[in-house]
Amino acid sequence: MRRLRRFTLAGQLLVAQMAILLTVLVTVALVSLAQSEATFTRTEGRRVFAIAEQIASTPVVREELVPEAVISAMPSVVQGAITRYSLSVVSVADTAGVVKKSSDPTSEGEPLRLGSPNVGRGASWTGAMEIGDRRMLVAQTPVLYSPEPNRAPDEPEPAVGTHLGTVMVAVEMPSIVDRLKGASSYLLTYLGIALALGGIGSWLVARRIKRQTLGLEPREIAGLAESREAMLYGLAEGVVALDTNNRITLVNNVAQRLLDLPERAVGMAVADLPIGPRLREVLVGETGDQRDQVVLRRGRVLVMNRMEVAKEGRPLGSVTTLRDRTELAALEREIGSFRSTTELLRAQAHEFANQLHTISGLIQLGEYDEVVRYVDSVSEHRAQLDLTLARTIKDTAISALVMAKAAQAAERRVELRVSDDTSLGRVSSRDSADLSAVVGNLVDNAIDAAATTGGVDRWVELAIHQDEGTPTSTVEVVVSDSGPGVGPELVTEVFTHGFTTKAAEAGERGIGLALTRLICQRRGGEVEVERTPSGATFIARLTVEPAAVVESR
Repeated sequence: MRRLRRFTLAGQLLVAQMAILLTVLVTVALVSLAQSEATFTRTEGRRVFAIAEQIASTPVVREELVPEAVISAMPSVVQGAITRYSLSVVSVADTAGVVKKSSDPTSEGEPLRLGSPNVGRGASWTGAMEIGDRRMLVAQTPVLYSPEPNRAPDEPEPAVGTHLGTVMVAVEMPSIVDRLKGASSYLLTYLGIALALGGIGSWLVARRIKRQTLGLEPREIAGLAESREAMLYGLAEGVVALDTNNRITLVNNVAQRLLDLPERAVGMAVADLPIGPRLREVLVGETGDQRDQVVLRRGRVLVMNRMEVAKEGRPLGSVTTLRDRTELAALEREIGSFRSTTELLRAQAHEFANQLHTISGLIQLGEYDEVVRYVDSVSEHRAQLDLTLARTIKDTAISALVMAKAAQAAERRVELRVSDDTSLGRVSSRDSADLSAVVGNLVDNAIDAAATTGGVDRWVELAIHQDEGTPTSTVEVVVSDSGPGVGPELVTEVFTHGFTTKAAEAGERGIGLALTRLICQRRGGEVEVERTPSGATFIARLTVEPAAVVESR
């Protein structure tokens, strides 16, 4: 087997073809030998049976088998049959089964071996039999009495049809070697033709297969397959391959787990998979050639990249890779409060630096009264914002987040307003992280949208409403902006696809809205967008547990 593996594909096919041809030829030879034996038995059996009947009907044989008859002419009849018909053995036995005369003198006086017990009772039989060390085709037929016309009247006469004895005629059957010698000429011819045709056919088949396998030998193909399996199942990313008919040809274990595909997904059409329309559109390429497309699947945020595959201008299908961003998003939510504090300090440091520069300039100009008025104005604005947040938003994490976003908005020349009817109590720490992510994502998108407008009045308004339910309450977050708004074609698709308008253009963002919707759905809520004359309004609803409920537990 090791030597066979070292052969080329053509060599292996040739060896296999030759082995098949030899097997077929040996089988044909065995069948031919069996058929030749059957033909010989059939044709020679009829001949020797006819000869046996002819000898049994000879008057000399009948007369000399009558009891107490003298045998005188029977030896010449036996020897004449041997010579005339090229027989091997001719024997004549009486009714007792004792050989009276035979071409083999050693068998005279010995019991005649019968092919069937019925032969001794006057029946005929033809078949193969071992006589001595030779295999013979034997015909045995009875000798029945029939009166002769020139018989003397005073001689005793048996009844007509009396069984007088048995005549046995045998001819030697050709051995297997003899039959092979007779068939060797055409068997060798057939073997030569078969080997020639098999060799040419094997070479042609091997050549065609090598073209289809890009000239690779079987061991090389096996090595590539093993390497591909090791690579695909060793990747941390999911891989899904489709053919030109959008049927799955390959899927690794990571993709099967992330997409929650059936066990036997290979071979299934994408249209038959239990997946959402957004995921189906990305897999089949209906969303275009955008990269890092965000898809929500069973509570996970997936980033997918699709690439068409072609060979010499012929399309072969597509390969889509996917990464799980859910854990990264969860980590971002956990550090959201720290990031908000950092952004707040950075924005405040920048704001305080500008204010100090203004105060320093006024002092250098000697405008001391203007310095006092400027300091009072700044203090009053900061006090009003702190007072508003302390009065409307009791949760310190959300309050700090809003202050940070206000500083960021001011830095981008956008005014962040907090609605007067805002009301939010303290919530549990685990719910505060999710609520911070929702508020932060919606406010960030609104600030980005408002900052793109060229007008002077650029604003974002935040309103948070909380009901009084226990043990859980519903929080509604409403964020409006003065930006360009959301196009009518994206109003119903922006959350389904997990994209913002920026993501649709740049192809790299959009995780914020996808994450917002994921959080709201996990907490029994939803997020939606409404078009307004001055921009867009995003409304998010989710259930939270008040801090007092968690502490009581």
